[in-house]
Amino acid sequence: MDLIVSTDRGLYCAAGDFHIDPWRPVERAVITHAHSDHARSGSEVYVCHRDTAPILRKRLGDVAIETAVYGEILTRNGVELSFHPAGHVLGSAQIRVASKGETWVASGDYKLESDGVSPAFEPLRCHAFITESTFGLPIYRWRPQAEIFAAIDLWRRENIAAGRASIVFAYSLGKAQRVLAQVDPGLGPIVCHGAIEAINALYRAAGIDLPPTRLATEIDDRRDFSRALILAPPSAAASPWLKRFGDYSDALASGWMQVRGNRRRRGLDRGFALSDHADWPGLIAAIEATGAERILVTHGSSGALTRYLLEKGLDARALETAYGDEEDAGEGGAAPEGEA
Repeated sequence: MDLIVSTDRGLYCAAGDFHIDPWRPVERAVITHAHSDHARSGSEVYVCHRDTAPILRKRLGDVAIETAVYGEILTRNGVELSFHPAGHVLGSAQIRVASKGETWVASGDYKLESDGVSPAFEPLRCHAFITESTFGLPIYRWRPQAEIFAAIDLWRRENIAAGRASIVFAYSLGKAQRVLAQVDPGLGPIVCHGAIEAINALYRAAGIDLPPTRLATEIDDRRDFSRALILAPPSAAASPWLKRFGDYSDALASGWMQVRGNRRRRGLDRGFALSDHADWPGLIAAIEATGAERILVTHGSSGALTRYLLEKGLDARALETAYGDEEDAGEGGAAPEGEA
């Protein structure tokens, strides 16, 4: 019998009587991270990493939460449960479940390149690995993030020379803080949309060092906007909120910007292929590092990744889930045209 199975409420461990990232309300929800397609409202008790708890409370309200730190073993009905770094966002975790000599790992969302604002991904040996496949196609191969941030800084310098603001759309949890931590803070003021600034405060409270940021309403001299980097969630694109910045160039920080057609369809000036999910080589490397005999592939290009793994002689199959692509949807859920 499988240690973790997919049900109409979510991934379920019957031996421990808990669900992992359920998409419908359950009694006990073990949460990999606080993006809204993985952490949904209505469950009686949420179990998560300590740094995820404040974000859950901000998004879900006054809910019952139990926390643990990375590597701490929780035991329920004889089943061992522990959280391990996924490298996705603050507090994100892979869920390790062990019972009667068998170990399963549910990855949640993850990336292998360390970003400086979340603990680096930790490979875990297991018998079965449940992996995401958001970018599970060979065309997705990320450039080193240092090159991406250098390109963002160069684009911003060009905008400053032309007297226009630089607006980067980035998901409010994770991507925005990653951009903040890596761009050149000396080029001018950094302005954040309120939705992003609220998450910045939680990162700072967790000890993450971010450069100073301001809200748009805190800028007295409108000429300062021409030197500013403005971070906003994708939902702010084409909104009245942008009118205050005058002349500007806009860009989206997203793995889907690897495909130029996605930028054109959005009418963006620039696209930077920066994702908090593993690319194709990253997915393969993570899977191989587990030594797992079985691979269960969830949301994204699960069919392509499953076929590749089968051709390599692994026991692999797609696992139907209700996870979406949080970065494009703004606040979670399935993304039009696929966006991360």
